[in-house]
Amino acid sequence: MLKKPAGVILIVVVVLCIVLAALSYRLVSTSLEQQTQMTQVSTRTATPTPAKTAPAIKASPTPAPLLLPPVDRSKIRGIAGDPGTDYTNIPWVRLSSPTCGWGNLQGQALKDVIQKYHRQGIRVLFSICQNTNLLDTAKFTDAAQAYPDAVQCGNEQMKQDSSVSFLYVQPATFAKFYDLCESAIHKLRPETPVILGSLDPHVAGADYQLLVNQVNYLDQMQTAMNTNVHPGGHWNWRHQTLGLIDSWHNGWGGSNNLSALFDFWSQQFQIDSKQLGNHLWVIEGTGCFKGCGINVDNSYDVGASHILSLVTDVQTIQQYDVPFFYFSGKDFQDQGINWPIGILDMNGHAKPIRQDLAMGAVTLSLSCGSKHVTVKNQLQLLANLYNNCALPGNYVNILTS
Repeated sequence: MLKKPAGVILIVVVVLCIVLAALSYRLVSTSLEQQTQMTQVSTRTATPTPAKTAPAIKASPTPAPLLLPPVDRSKIRGIAGDPGTDYTNIPWVRLSSPTCGWGNLQGQALKDVIQKYHRQGIRVLFSICQNTNLLDTAKFTDAAQAYPDAVQCGNEQMKQDSSVSFLYVQPATFAKFYDLCESAIHKLRPETPVILGSLDPHVAGADYQLLVNQVNYLDQMQTAMNTNVHPGGHWNWRHQTLGLIDSWHNGWGGSNNLSALFDFWSQQFQIDSKQLGNHLWVIEGTGCFKGCGINVDNSYDVGASHILSLVTDVQTIQQYDVPFFYFSGKDFQDQGINWPIGILDMNGHAKPIRQDLAMGAVTLSLSCGSKHVTVKNQLQLLANLYNNCALPGNYVNILTS
């Protein structure tokens, strides 16, 4: 009887052990399953979200420069001006490189100025003068990249005057200068007219030998071009376009030096005078008031001769179909002397037709096709003459009364 409880107790203990073992197994299994799941979750590689790529920014292309088409030589009518002055209805303007002694028209500034003119439909003759760095090609390339409508390579290179001795260049040296200049311009735009320097002003009759000397200079330049610059070449100055300066009181006392110069150079080019515009541009046409018989102390003489010269010059170049640039756009001072030869005063204001009288004291009624236009200042007069308007038959009496 004493052994029976012990047996029961043994049975109970065994049962409890079995139950505890089962519970222990279940707990361990569950723990392992959870650990496995956690391990699987923690080792799963996350798929990265693609980064948003910023769109590539394309650089804006440099806009092509606005180029104006070439025009017939009969339409090349301009004025020696400056970017800060408006010459209303004048189709061409002549601007100068810093090599000519003033201004900053180079690099981007030059490009911007020419583009501004082109947007207005105005064409540009750009003058490059000789300086100490005569054969430095940078100035030629700079001008070419601005795309002017015409380029003058050199200015008064034949002038032998002690007061401006820096202007004169030996023919052989000028041949190199001109060749470099022309090549740079035509490399970028072959159709651009290139003007061979300028013939300094002379009086056709009294200065005949000086005109012959200019021809001799060109002959020497031609020899240098074909022996030194381009050995064995066939360069001929008569196939080029020369620049001409005329400074005389044309129309005053019946004189017309410009017409006489045209006749002289037609003979030298061996062409009919109506073809002269293919070989000659008047890059400076102006009146003369000092050292040429005009009484500088008489305001009437200065004023009347000035306006007669303007009118006579335009009539003459229209007769010969020669490109022409009036000089100057504005009055100026040089070495303490006032030069009243502009069509505007020194401040850029309009000048009366007779600059010795008040505005409106003298007017002209011009015939412009079927219209009549009355002008009272010099800019209006020049612009309308350039536009082929006709003067009244008694214009000389009106201008000189």
